[in-house]
Amino acid sequence: MRRPADRYDPFAIILHWLIAGLILGLMVLGFAMTRPSIDPVLQFSLFQWHKSFGMLALLFAIVRFAHSLIRVRVTPVAGMSRLEHLAAKGMHHVLLALAVAVPLAGWMVASVSPLEIPTFAFNLAVIPHLPVPKSDAAEAWWTTAHAVLAYSTLALVFLHSGAALYHHYRRHDDTLIRMVGGRRRQIKTSATESRS
Repeated sequence: MRRPADRYDPFAIILHWLIAGLILGLMVLGFAMTRPSIDPVLQFSLFQWHKSFGMLALLFAIVRFAHSLIRVRVTPVAGMSRLEHLAAKGMHHVLLALAVAVPLAGWMVASVSPLEIPTFAFNLAVIPHLPVPKSDAAEAWWTTAHAVLAYSTLALVFLHSGAALYHHYRRHDDTLIRMVGGRRRQIKTSATESRS
């Protein structure tokens, strides 16, 4: 059952930071594995790790999405305008959608490839390909889509992080605090308001 809250619960916080860490790690791994001069054996290994962590990111994103629908409805931070709240809410929804869309697009790349290279998830299990037609054209299209979505996500993550730091250091509100599980900053907020 959804309930209002002034901060995120520990489960949502853990998922948030796990997904954020996976996104950044996958970006670094994706950049490294596509270097032209990389050793083919190392490249194959990096691709498998990239796909393994991508599947893990997809799982966490789906769980986070379901959790947000069922449990958490966080109230706006005190002092935020309606426009700021709508922008923050919109950013949250877009990032969550991208957290699902990017690994799904990656799964599509592997699934449509005529090479039919299996995905060995952490060398423990084989992830089956999606039941889609295979072709070089489809592989090229989904590879581009995967890259565009991934870089768009990275840009929004930097924007999202910058906004959180702005709220923390300039506005002195609880925007960042409530996603790290810290104590509220009511005293500092009051002092800031009395100076303005």
